[in-house]
Amino acid sequence: MNLFDNHAHLDDEKFDNDRKVIIEEIGREIKGFISAGYSLEGSKRAVELSKEYDFIYATCGISPNDIPQSEEELWKNLDEIKNLVKINKKVVAIGEIGLDYYWEKDEKRREFQKVAFMKQIELANELELPIVIHTRDAIMDTLEILKQNDVEHKGVFHCCPLNRELVKEALKLGFYISFAGPITFKNSKNANEIIEMVPNDKMLIETDSPYLSPEPLRGKRNDPRNVKYIAQKIADVKGLTLEEVANITYSNVKRIYKMDGS
Repeated sequence: MNLFDNHAHLDDEKFDNDRKVIIEEIGREIKGFISAGYSLEGSKRAVELSKEYDFIYATCGISPNDIPQSEEELWKNLDEIKNLVKINKKVVAIGEIGLDYYWEKDEKRREFQKVAFMKQIELANELELPIVIHTRDAIMDTLEILKQNDVEHKGVFHCCPLNRELVKEALKLGFYISFAGPITFKNSKNANEIIEMVPNDKMLIETDSPYLSPEPLRGKRNDPRNVKYIAQKIADVKGLTLEEVANITYSNVKRIYKMDGS
């Protein structure tokens, strides 16, 4: 079955004791996954995993929660990210990047997040890649930046917040919506409505492993094999089969990330 997890963190320390075993099991059960970078070091680790396994791809970027303290260090990190992407063909996007006001309360640091976000949009345009967006408690500023800064190859709202206005505007701007474990949570009141809002040709699925394990596995370590639970939830809401959702989302992931010559 063509189940593909478009956002996971198998470089996380939670996999340090059994990473190789888990990845080999993943490769037997699903089509593949993207190892998502979130810092310079995390991006390097994502690339290394993509080199080691045919079914793993990578993204490279600096998330809002991993931005360096100084502009000088940020520019240096972005130069290294740029060089890393240029020499590795399995890097399919710049990300995860964006804004996160949940963790960052300082106004100056929030402004610095915006600078880092815009600079990485410029980098993605230069490298002719889409972007992977992280947004938390910063929906209006995220949308404003995307409206004011042309994103030439569009991208994906990863683990997209289940917010009607965000999804509506993101779709207008041409972005894909990636659903994760929260759509399966019993307290996720508007999940069905949001799933129905997203056209089949704009939806992706992810686990954000090792976080956000879907029902019925909440509280346990997550891994890409659990993407089937997200796919099944979408299938139930849209009146599709699991296999149909797998095929649709795999086709979408190949299109947005230009994988396999698609």
